[in-house]
Amino acid sequence: MRRFENSESFKRTPALALLYRKEAKSFSMRNFVVTESQKMSAPPQDPIHVIGHRNPDTDAICSAIGYAAFLRDSRGDNAIPARCGDLSVRTEWALNQASIAPPKLLMDVRPTAQSIAQREVISASPDDTFLSVYRKMAAHQFRSVPVVNADGKLLGMPTLLDLGQLILPPDDAHAHNAANRTVRTSLRNMALAVGGTLCGDTTDAEKFDDFLLVVAASSLDTSRKRAQAFPARLVATVTGDRPEIHELAMELRTRCLIITGGFQPSAELQKQATERGVAIVCSPHDTASTSQLVRFSRPIADALHDDFLCFGAKTPLKEIIAAVHDSHQPLFPVIDDNTGALLGVFSKSDLVDVPRAKLVLVDHNEFSQAVTGADEADIVEVIDHHRLSGNLRTKEPVRFINEPVGSTSTIVAMMYRLRNMQPDQATALCLCAGMISDTLNLTSPTTTDTDREILPWLAGIADIDVKEFTAGFFAAGSMLKDQPASQALESDRKEFDESGWRFSLSQIEELGLSEFWKQEDTLHAALTQLVVERKLHFAGLLVTDITRHDSVFIVAGDARVASAIEYPQLKRGVFELKGVVSRKKQLLPYVCRLVGKMSAD
Repeated sequence: MRRFENSESFKRTPALALLYRKEAKSFSMRNFVVTESQKMSAPPQDPIHVIGHRNPDTDAICSAIGYAAFLRDSRGDNAIPARCGDLSVRTEWALNQASIAPPKLLMDVRPTAQSIAQREVISASPDDTFLSVYRKMAAHQFRSVPVVNADGKLLGMPTLLDLGQLILPPDDAHAHNAANRTVRTSLRNMALAVGGTLCGDTTDAEKFDDFLLVVAASSLDTSRKRAQAFPARLVATVTGDRPEIHELAMELRTRCLIITGGFQPSAELQKQATERGVAIVCSPHDTASTSQLVRFSRPIADALHDDFLCFGAKTPLKEIIAAVHDSHQPLFPVIDDNTGALLGVFSKSDLVDVPRAKLVLVDHNEFSQAVTGADEADIVEVIDHHRLSGNLRTKEPVRFINEPVGSTSTIVAMMYRLRNMQPDQATALCLCAGMISDTLNLTSPTTTDTDREILPWLAGIADIDVKEFTAGFFAAGSMLKDQPASQALESDRKEFDESGWRFSLSQIEELGLSEFWKQEDTLHAALTQLVVERKLHFAGLLVTDITRHDSVFIVAGDARVASAIEYPQLKRGVFELKGVVSRKKQLLPYVCRLVGKMSAD
């Protein structure tokens, strides 16, 4: 086998030849071969998705698979093949022959709420106390914390201000003695808040009630009057080591006696409390501190409200930026769009340097044909064989390889040979399928000498007979017979913007045109519907008879386009294009010249 850089076809690919010579000066071959030990010791890499155009044909799928393999083999990149559309019957057949799974389906790569959210979230449950939630916020320097139930569903996002409402009475509460004393909590929460123990009657210790806090710091008579002013079963009496107040609590059967200062009740008092339905909380703190901590035992659920911004996982970044611009909310939760479960949180600072998808575009070079959100992603490379058009822009210089060869799969194979490498058998078979599909087995006018040299090399690695493989590939199925008209149009469709015109061109290869004539009316209706849905000026379908190397072209939309077509018209809107088999090299240039003579208005 000849070294590719010495072959005639290599001399006709100056861009790749220059790239090889430039890199060869500064890198030895070991720079491009990653050993297993290096792979194991290297830190995890962000994934790079290698993806073809929308409505991908076989070349778009197979070149994505091939170039992802090349990046892994030559540079050790975490390269993953992807697709933004369904597989055609023939593409499925080729992947089955290679025993390769379909590439990952990736229909939208826009940054979303889920992609920017911090996943490791400190959260609280609705029954957690004010004190425990505040301590979490203080420990992590949070100004807000999500509260979720046992199923992980988001209930609220209380802030420090919301927590303050739990311990501060409302504006008019000074006029109501009971309002100042009311603490909605449970016996268990009170014991937890003060860091003490619970004994006596602990029935319904988890139940939340509006306890009335009475601090017995005065005389016995005054303490009695104060306690009797409220329903005994709601009173929580706070006192130190004062036996007379303890007896008073037993006498009045208050719901709770809180003994401060670390003093422990006698066994007799505990027995009496159990008999009279009085719970006893023993606090290690003084009376003033204990009273405050009991106030802090309120459940965080009391501070929850629904007046906060929340985003579904799939919310696009652009919508998020607009929504949070004027918000003073410190933290924004991200929830599952279906279940409402909390997935993560983000702050405004997370919007400064947003992680974006890394993409290698293959078999196209314009955003109008790329996966949704490609204009918001980091495009790291472009590998293509089509004309340059559209509005593709990148933030940084990128490797852009565009070679006038028959398929993108050809370029991928060239990259292997430039490195003195070769793909594995399965990858080689995929690349063969991409080349055969796009060049109609080297018979298309787009075919070059490079394609003719590469295909036998790949076929030898794949261990296939090209003639038999080609026959099996094109016989694998009829898109017009096996798919509804609307889906058949999408099997290999591209949209273009030219001279103010926006139009779509689809192509289908068939073994004869009998199925086309059966489906002509439904195809015209599908094209008409496509024009409406995609807001196009017109849409066309090129159906190529690969046995005769001729095509028919059916068009719908702006009537001026059909009137201007100079090819023989077989029926209204259907034209005979003898010798035309390439959308890229024959049909598209003709259509562009056609619309260039007319105004799109």
